[in-house]
Amino acid sequence: MTQQTESEATTGKGRGRYLIAALPLLLFAGLAAVFMTQLQSGRDVSEIPSALLGTKAPTLQLEGLDGSERPALTTAAITGKLTLVNIFASWCVPCRQEHPMLLELSKDPRVNVVGINYKDRNDNALRFLGELGNPYSAIGVDPNGKAAIDWGVYGIPESYLVGPDGTILYKKVGPFDPESFETQLMPAIEKALQGS
Repeated sequence: MTQQTESEATTGKGRGRYLIAALPLLLFAGLAAVFMTQLQSGRDVSEIPSALLGTKAPTLQLEGLDGSERPALTTAAITGKLTLVNIFASWCVPCRQEHPMLLELSKDPRVNVVGINYKDRNDNALRFLGELGNPYSAIGVDPNGKAAIDWGVYGIPESYLVGPDGTILYKKVGPFDPESFETQLMPAIEKALQGS
């Protein structure tokens, strides 16, 4: 009887060890299933919702970028105009990639393009704009990131389309590429222009 009890105890311990060893594999399989379901849902996972959409844009009272020959970025600089507010920095590689599209947009007289220079050094920002061109009608500096927090910035570049009445109409997290520029931003601009 004692030998049978020891055998049963050993078998029970063996099963417990297998179960503990299999637990990480089961957890991994469960997480993989959740991630696959999300990926196959058809939702754009790069799209980050913004609580600011449809609300008034935060107040702008930023100092200008010294040497840029552009005015400081204030609420007055965007009031009454359809405006794209772009958050950029010289150290931001994706900012360089989207810059040609911002330059192109700045040629459209229907849209006001302004910039918030995020956590950047003045001389680096001037060099960036001197090298690539300056699409901004006004530039504000945000050395400590406070304005970016007010705007709900996740990471740069980010852009916000603000209506003439100050309402945020569209938000883009990450850089514009030719496709997102044509299929997202331009339709948002056209829609805003038709509504005004």
